[in-house]
Amino acid sequence: MHRFTRCGEIRTGARRLASNCFSPSSSFTRSLHSPPFATIAVEEISGSHPAEVHNLVQGDWKGSANWNWVPDPLNGEPFIKVANVQEAEIKPFVESLSKCPKYGLHNPLIGQERYLLLGDVSAKAAHMLAQLEVSDFFSRLIQRVSPKSYQQALGEVHVTQKFLENFSGDQVRFLARSFAVPGNHLGQQSYGYRWPYGPVAIITPFNFPLEIPLLQLMGALYMGNKPTLKVESKVSIVMEQMLRLLHYCELPKEDVDFINSDGVTMNKFLLEAKPKMTLFTGSSRVAEKLAGDLKGRIRLEDAGFDWKILGPDVQEVDYVAWVCDQDAYACSGQKCSAQSILFMHENWVSSELIPKMQCLAERRKLEDLTVGPVLTVTTESMLEHIDKLLDIPGSKLLFGGEPLENHSIPKIYGALKPTAVFVPLTEILRSNNFDLVTEEIFGPFQIVTDYKHNQLTMVLEACERMHAHLTAAVVSNDPLFLQEVLGKSVNGTTYAGIRARTTGAPQNHWFGPAGDPRGAGIGTPEAIKLVWSCHREIIYDIGPLPQHWEIPSAT
Repeated sequence: MHRFTRCGEIRTGARRLASNCFSPSSSFTRSLHSPPFATIAVEEISGSHPAEVHNLVQGDWKGSANWNWVPDPLNGEPFIKVANVQEAEIKPFVESLSKCPKYGLHNPLIGQERYLLLGDVSAKAAHMLAQLEVSDFFSRLIQRVSPKSYQQALGEVHVTQKFLENFSGDQVRFLARSFAVPGNHLGQQSYGYRWPYGPVAIITPFNFPLEIPLLQLMGALYMGNKPTLKVESKVSIVMEQMLRLLHYCELPKEDVDFINSDGVTMNKFLLEAKPKMTLFTGSSRVAEKLAGDLKGRIRLEDAGFDWKILGPDVQEVDYVAWVCDQDAYACSGQKCSAQSILFMHENWVSSELIPKMQCLAERRKLEDLTVGPVLTVTTESMLEHIDKLLDIPGSKLLFGGEPLENHSIPKIYGALKPTAVFVPLTEILRSNNFDLVTEEIFGPFQIVTDYKHNQLTMVLEACERMHAHLTAAVVSNDPLFLQEVLGKSVNGTTYAGIRARTTGAPQNHWFGPAGDPRGAGIGTPEAIKLVWSCHREIIYDIGPLPQHWEIPSAT
């Protein structure tokens, strides 16, 4: 009874905000007809009516000698067949990418009409994604392969649509804006250009099956590159259908190759095709291997153990609790920006923050996918990790820590109730504990700790010792506190203020890590130019020579 009483204390406004996590299906008119570009009907995908995912190479959709089955993440039933390219089948993909010259499909000096073409494609694709039938199609397809609430899936589609809208019309050519600097004499002038790499590769993970690959793919195309796209096979059906939408919107089929394969085959492809730049989004372990294999010709957006620091000014407790719940547990914690550790100022300890967070976490349920399958960590692995943490002196389970009940999620995936474990700050900093505590668990799990006012330096030490610096949040409106924390941290996408969050990055600001020269960004003109182009300087020196010029003495 006491628990429900505490839940009831959350303000009505906060309940209204939290309810936006899930939009019931009755609020949308679900069409039984697929959009004109689609080759599947989402509501029919099942073991008895499996969908198929093909590869795209040199403008043609093709199968493979080997088809892999993807299990339904909710019941384990094989429900999608993926044409899995084998090592012996990569030659057409290698040849296709090798045909693209280093100067790209277009650049500021040739093929300029393609800037206009891609601006038109973006405008048409944005218009289509804005249609309810199409946005609903992709939202439900995302849910089928990477289970998350409808509102979370729809948010991914919305960000993608706004991105395409942002880069419609002349915005593509504006990405290639050059500059000129006067020279030393008549006829001399230097021009700085954004130049494509030409043949490139894109490798993206499962958790955002539309947003991440589409934004990076279009950025690569805008700058004049020819990409080969590899999406995690569990979810690649989403981008296969998106490519068909782009073709429907008049993107030339030869512009992009789309490959499904295992990691070994993709690695062999990269070594043989030798793309001039590869964008990798995924685990740090694979990122470091690729960085070596590709001799540094790579941009990375790898794992993030993302922190949130609550400052000394306690306010808006309901709102902060709701944001903490969203950051840690939306999409079952399967976001590279998910809140991994929460540092609470001692002033927050006496508030109702933790009980309210627990209450919000406990209302998440499998029925509406506000909590669901964890696709890369098993239940046993997560429980084992929790047990190890609870062996640390002073640690305790705040809530969760149990498997989900009454489900048919296959054992190859995880099914865990939203969980928080408290570990004392002094114990976190011990060398024999730090790696364990800061191990990223890509599921509905977070570490919670607290600190006294004179222990802020210890908190900043912990942040300094972390290896990945993707997102962070400093929840405070105290300007001196913000100045101290922001000035002594590095995370590439940091939110500051009482409304600060770690997740939910839209399309209107940079998203990416900092502190690593290989770091990639996504979503903005700056990110696109950084990742998908390099600087080229052309110095024009056309004369005329000064009158009566003579060959000078040797120097």
